[in-house]
Amino acid sequence: MTLPDLTGDRPVALAEPGARDWSPRAARARFRAGLAGPTAGVAAGHTQANLIAVPADWAYDMLLFCQRNPRPCPVLDVTDAGAATTVLAPGADLRTDLPRYRVWEDGELVAEPADARAYWRDDLVAFLLGCSFTFEWALAGAGVPIRHVEQGRNVPMYVTGRQCRPAGRLRGPMVVSMRPVPPEHLRAAIRESGLLPAVHGGPVHCGDPAALGIADLARPDFGDPVEMAPDDIPVFWACGVTPQAAVTASRPPFALTHAPGQMFLTDARDEQYRVVGVD
Repeated sequence: MTLPDLTGDRPVALAEPGARDWSPRAARARFRAGLAGPTAGVAAGHTQANLIAVPADWAYDMLLFCQRNPRPCPVLDVTDAGAATTVLAPGADLRTDLPRYRVWEDGELVAEPADARAYWRDDLVAFLLGCSFTFEWALAGAGVPIRHVEQGRNVPMYVTGRQCRPAGRLRGPMVVSMRPVPPEHLRAAIRESGLLPAVHGGPVHCGDPAALGIADLARPDFGDPVEMAPDDIPVFWACGVTPQAAVTASRPPFALTHAPGQMFLTDARDEQYRVVGVD
């Protein structure tokens, strides 16, 4: 199963001078003004979030889907019906403050606007889910190279052969993100990401992509392929694009999501979600 990837954006946000040091508020203002592109490496130390909004009569199914599949769908916040605000970023607008959105009708991708106000509905319940871009700062701090950031690319994401646990009317495969990790840094990558379970936690698989049903790392379903060093090990984390695969498989009448890799920058700090590690 392959979902369409219509973004076509290069990582403009990361290429902007000083993007690493922007505040989340400054980043959101730039996105609201039209800046697009993947947000890996933007606003260091601040939590990023996936977005999916569904009609209220599908909200319980989505909440149950997230509860049953916490690795790919770790819930950080759920809004009231029609509300375009979140406690994760007071003053922000979920309709305008992401770089790019996706609009779905009956499971089909119909638009990718930079501003979602024309598509917003009073019955939409928005779910903000943890994003693996958050733990990349911890990986980098431990000396783990982040290849897609080094290469100025979006992280590669793949639809796997692993099915999520169904919930009500929602079903679908798990999506994963992949980061090549040198063998000497593998333990640190597993440890540091594992200390942040609210943003996907540790890897779901290391090594042979065929074990996840992935045929070709050079052909991601979302994002960009990355160049691996000769000894790099492909390491896979559960990904918050999973609900978009569920939308395609389950065909709700309407859904609004972020574009893969183009996340919502929250005001929350990464350390708020870090658990105490035991050596």
